[in-house]
Amino acid sequence: MANPEKVERLIRSDIRAIKAYMPIEPTDILSQRIQIPAEKVIKLDGNENLYGCSPRVKEALAEHDYHLYPDPEQRALRKALEKYTGIDSKYIISGSGSDELIDLILRLFIKPDDKVINCPPTFGMYPFSTDVCGGKTAKIPRKQDFSVDIEAIKKAIDKRTKVIFIASPNNPSGDITAEPDILELLKANIVVVIDEAYHEFSRMTVAPLVPNYPNLIVLRTFSKWAGLAGLRVGYGIFPANLVGHLMKIKQPYNVNVAAQIAALESLRDLPYLQSTIKAIISERERLLTMLAELGWLKVYPSQANFVLCSVLRGNAKIIHQELQRRGIFIRYFDTPELQDCLRISIGKPEHTEALIAALKELN
Repeated sequence: MANPEKVERLIRSDIRAIKAYMPIEPTDILSQRIQIPAEKVIKLDGNENLYGCSPRVKEALAEHDYHLYPDPEQRALRKALEKYTGIDSKYIISGSGSDELIDLILRLFIKPDDKVINCPPTFGMYPFSTDVCGGKTAKIPRKQDFSVDIEAIKKAIDKRTKVIFIASPNNPSGDITAEPDILELLKANIVVVIDEAYHEFSRMTVAPLVPNYPNLIVLRTFSKWAGLAGLRVGYGIFPANLVGHLMKIKQPYNVNVAAQIAALESLRDLPYLQSTIKAIISERERLLTMLAELGWLKVYPSQANFVLCSVLRGNAKIIHQELQRRGIFIRYFDTPELQDCLRISIGKPEHTEALIAALKELN
């Protein structure tokens, strides 16, 4: 029998050193942890759409057979996305969530020790996937108001720099990066990836620019607005010359049959989903007001389906733990860029009421 230690030495040394990504956990696991029935858990930690998917999705999934492989070129879905985005399907590729597309982009461009610019605080998959692909992350922190530091980014670009990721709206701060700033970055000879995972809640996009800029990529997802987080389906809008290369290196059947059906049915039921988006935006504004009225939180404006706030009086970690004991799950941060901060996903009105009542008890 082979020696386990010798086998482990065959693993890439950089992979052994990588810290695992810390994903959120599903409701049933959270329920078991705190010994509260799953139906009483209020899950506001994952930026998920608590209104759920379109009813058409459930009907279509129940009626379909799954014994055949999906279309590897995602033709029906890409054509439907052409109609939804107004951008020709030749620029569009779908992925198993936008996470897969982040990985594909880095595998396409990054060689060992190539640089990827990241602007924290932001989505943790950018540095994680960079590490997995053997690249080096160059951290250019955002300004105090969470806006991207364009001048610092430009100074950091060198011959090893290949890619920059900017989430807009940004997770976890909820702010957008203005188009003029993105255009400024596009002047550099690197790939600029704008992650618009929360686009439907902000209505701001640079996707129409992609056909005119060979170094601009825009990523989107069905996880947030369409309530399909569990099915993992996203898409990217890419320069035409990159599409063939990405199709070549992706897994052949990367978006499964169920995910493609769900995305197609979502796009056929836009009035329903737009009504839930409207409800989430309305509840976001209500939550922003109610949090500010507590008097001990600094609340940041948001154009996404979540709200970031810093604790001015009290301890964010303790608040996070006490809310968990009451069955309310939110995100807690204590990084150099996010000292004593909480991120709260937008739920339904009853979730807001329960959260605010609990916060009033705690401080």
